[in-house]
Formats: sequence, structure tokens, C-alpha cells
Amino acid sequence: MKLITRLVAMLLLMPFLCLQPAVAQQDNTLDNIKKRGRLVVGFGSFIPWAMRDKQGQWIGFEIDVSAKLAKDMGVSVDLVPTAFDAIIPSLIANKFDVIIGGLTVTPVRKEQIDFSDPYSTSGQGVAASKAIAAKLKWPDDYNSTGVTWVCRRGTASCKIIEDKWPKAVIRQFDDDAIAFQEVINGSAHAIVSSEPKPTFFSLKNPDRLFKPTGENVSNSVEGFGVRKGSPATLAYFNDWIVKNKEWLTQRHTYWFKTQDWAALVP
Repeated sequence: MKLITRLVAMLLLMPFLCLQPAVAQQDNTLDNIKKRGRLVVGFGSFIPWAMRDKQGQWIGFEIDVSAKLAKDMGVSVDLVPTAFDAIIPSLIANKFDVIIGGLTVTPVRKEQIDFSDPYSTSGQGVAASKAIAAKLKWPDDYNSTGVTWVCRRGTASCKIIEDKWPKAVIRQFDDDAIAFQEVINGSAHAIVSSEPKPTFFSLKNPDRLFKPTGENVSNSVEGFGVRKGSPATLAYFNDWIVKNKEWLTQRHTYWFKTQDWAALVP
């Protein structure tokens, strides 16, 4: 009799037990944003995605996108600059609501977080040192144990170097500007970084840098990064991206195809 009673009790509890995962995975991100009145955005510092102007304020393509998204949601925006190799763990740890920071959509990253539909495209380019790489033949001579590449830690650039030039030495830095300075100083042969940075740095340092190829070594798309189990948030962001496609194209052109903003930065 006791066994039958226990079985009946378990059967009665089953529907409630089955509901618990669904409750735990409920997407409250949009509600939380509206309740607090702020959209908290995580991003990394990349020219021209996000950088400080001469007054120390954040400007750039991702800053424009974050500000407009928050405005359209009827809230303010909080910007949280984050080391790029820590940006996904920080999102998962609820340090911010969304990553809007030139985050390339990759299979590995999609295992950790979800992505919105693409809102921008970019490519990875190369800049090389005139002092020590001018005589190297592209691309074969760059795959040598005597060649040193640099990249920003945690970015797709480092993986590209590993895949395309596996014999070369790779040095990783937490800041793009420091990595480029290594090449400018002749301490490294070349750098892979998101365009238009290789182009802009080469134009600003014509005596020290050159582009060994006019082609991108990789092309990619970027999406907003959100925590797993956020379908309502993803749907909202995807709808916003569709509605603002023309505006996004215009801002992307301004930041990536011109240097009209160059006088704003140190």
C-alpha cells in the first residue's frame, strides 16, 4: 500500500518537475533592461569600433549602435569596456546584457552564447614591417620559424595566424595599439587585425609599415552576443537590426570607409 501511495505521489509531482527547467530558462533580459532603465553593453576597444576621443569619451561604430539601440528601447546605455578574451565569460556571468563589440560569429563561440542576425561585416587584413619584412615574399615566406606575428589576445586574428602560418612565432597582446607598435618598431614582422586598422596604420606610418597584400586574409560577420536561452531578446534584437539596416550601413560606411572622424581621436 505504501508503495502504491509513493507511486501516486510521484506521478502527481511529475508535471511540476517537468516545468522547472522551463521556468529556470525563462528569458527575463528585456524585462530587466526596462525595469532598471538601462541597457548594459559589453565591448572591447578596437579602432574604429570603439575608442576614446580627445575628451576621453567613447566613440565609434559600436558606440553609435549601442546608443541608438538603447534610445529605441527607451532606456539609457551603460558601456562596460572589457578585455576581449574575457568578454564572453563576463556576459555569461551577467556583467552586462549584451555584447555589441565587433564579435565575429564562429562555431566555437556559438557553443557558449547565442548570436543575433549579422548587423555588420568585416575582414582581417595584414600590415608588415618595412624594416624587417620588406623582402619577404607573400604569403609563403611569412610561414617560417624566423618570422614573428603579433595579434590581439582572444580575437579571431590569432586563430588566422595559427591556421595560415603555423611555423611562425605568435605573440599576443591585450591591446591592438601595443601590437601595432611592435611592428612599427621592427620588433615583429607582421600583424593580422580587423580592417580598416591595418590600412589606417599603414597610411599613418608609410615609412615603417606596408601592406603585403591588398586582399583580406579572412572575411566575417558580426552579431550581438546574448546569453543562451534568450529567445525573446534575440527576436527583439533581430527585428531592430532589420528595421535599422539602412542606418547601420550608413554608420558602418562613416566609420570604416572614411577617416572623417580621425581628427576626433588623439
